[in-house]
Amino acid sequence: MKSAIILFPGSNREGDVFRALRQASGREPAIVWHADTDLPSGTDLVVLPGGFSYGDYLRCGAIAGRANIMDAVRAHAARGGLTLGICNGFQILCESGLLPGVLMRNRDLRFVCKMQRLKVERADTAFTRAYGSGQIVKVAIAHGEGNYTADDETLRRIEGEGRVAFRYCDAAGQVGGAANPNGSMNDIAGIYSDKLNVLGLMPHPENLIDPLVGGIDGTGMFASLAAA
Repeated sequence: MKSAIILFPGSNREGDVFRALRQASGREPAIVWHADTDLPSGTDLVVLPGGFSYGDYLRCGAIAGRANIMDAVRAHAARGGLTLGICNGFQILCESGLLPGVLMRNRDLRFVCKMQRLKVERADTAFTRAYGSGQIVKVAIAHGEGNYTADDETLRRIEGEGRVAFRYCDAAGQVGGAANPNGSMNDIAGIYSDKLNVLGLMPHPENLIDPLVGGIDGTGMFASLAAA
């Protein structure tokens, strides 16, 4: 797997993603600067990491969504190339038009940083084949604007087309209520594009790839991508 990580001013999770991809694939990803205009030849996977691109000015991800490199990312996705946005990367995918909806301020207007359970909604995509459908996984969240919001028609389409990737849940797999850390509609933690080759999610699977730091539930995503 040949992967590329997009680095924006203010990104701070590129090192974690780099390690997760290297561990899963045995190859070192390329780091691509936001002002570049092209991806490395033969790129299979593009990752937009977490952080605070451009200081989160305007709206989170709004400036990054208009960076030079995003034209190449959009072209990559349009060709069917795999594209993953994590946390701020999810916000950028929405702001750049690659995914529908928007990430708003958390319900309680507070930054949330903790371990969080997710329910895997489907296990038949390039991102999730190492998981089981309905599996409960533990990952980390760290965000102030993770409240996924969309108009009613968009939400019906996402749900009807099976494009919800993960939902927030508790340890027993129950969704809703206190299990939802940010007020996200339908407890959505991540969504796919219509062709299932673009995934945006707020949690950080790249932080759960080593038992020494709390668990390995994030390895399934990177193993799935490497196999794909």
